[in-house]
Parts: sequence; C-alpha cells; structure tokens
Amino acid sequence: MRAPASLSLAVGPALGAVAIRLLARTLTVRREEGAVAAIWAGGAPLIFTVWHSRILLLPYLYRGHRLRVLASRSRDGEIIARLMARFGLETVRGSSSRGGAAALRELLRSLRAGWGVVVVPDGPRGPREVVKPGIVTLAALSGAAVVPLAVAASSDWRMPSWDEFRIPRPFSRCVVRFGEPIRIARRCGRDAQEAARKEIEAALRAVTWQADDEAAA
Repeated sequence: MRAPASLSLAVGPALGAVAIRLLARTLTVRREEGAVAAIWAGGAPLIFTVWHSRILLLPYLYRGHRLRVLASRSRDGEIIARLMARFGLETVRGSSSRGGAAALRELLRSLRAGWGVVVVPDGPRGPREVVKPGIVTLAALSGAAVVPLAVAASSDWRMPSWDEFRIPRPFSRCVVRFGEPIRIARRCGRDAQEAARKEIEAALRAVTWQADDEAAA
C-alpha cells in the first residue's frame, strides 16, 4: 500500500536528506571547479546546469551556498523543494508546462540580486538529456553565463525511470566537474537561440562524458 501523499511530503524529504548525508560520507569526491573558480570567487551570478539524472549529491556538496534551484510546481517539485531546504538551498517553482513565466521572472530577479541559480534543462519529465530552450532565454535576458556541470561515480545504480536516475554506490569514487562558462548574446533571433541551445546541450554532454571517464579511471 502506498503511503498517503501528505505523509510522503512530510517524511520523504527528511529521510532523503539523512540518506544522502550518510551515503556522501562513504564516497571519495573530487571537485574540478577550475573552469569557474575565478568568476565564482568574484561573486558574479552564474546559471549552473546539470542533467536530471545527476543531481542527487549536489545539494549536499554545495549546501549553504547562495543558490536557488528551479523546481516544478508538481508534487515531485514540492518534495524537491523541501529536500533542498534541508541543505540550506532555496527553490524557485515553475516549469515549461506550469508557471514557467513567473519562474523566469523570479530567476531573473535572483540573478540580478547576486544569487547563482541551478537549472535542470531536461526536467521535470524529459526527454532525457535534451536541453529545453528556457535556459537560453534566461541567459540572454540576464547576461549571466551558463555553466555545464556533471557528477559521475565509478559505480552506481541506475533507476528504471525516464532519466535513468543515478545513485552512486557506497564507497565509490565520484567526480564533480564544471565546464567552461557559455555566454549568450542578449539579443538574438530564433536561429541564434537554437544554436545556443545546441551549444549548451553539446557542452553538457561533453562535460558529463569527461566526468564519467575521470570517475572510472
């Protein structure tokens, strides 16, 4: 029998946060942040982007940072928002299918106020590892650079979900790798926007492949 929705919302994030903390303490994690170290240290706002399947460890690894995470207005999004709060991270609610315009405005305000934002470009329901155009609009309007990042493990479980969600196995080696920042022109036509979307998608795939190779080495 499935737990009532209200119980899942109340208990799920708390249990999830405990499980992530316990798992993370068994892992050997190497952070490759050189591509953004200078910009980040200077306080410039950035748009971080990562595939949905790779997000599990990031709230723990970057807990307490000045980051706002985009999450949908669905029940799953509410669970994510409560989980983020357990690690001191804030959320902005909305997606391409519901509340997208309001979320875009809130993300723009966040970037202008000096927050970094995290966007999962293939969430909340896919297609897997396909970048949606919203991140291009956000980057063009804000002037903030897009930073692709990936988390990889030497050994992991892959869930039977649309994104093949990955959970590192205990005691595995993990790599967090940040790619080179990508800047989008503030005014660009439809063709240029599609080219920028493809550039972000290719960069995100490339940094993910690199992190996978490094974790397996």
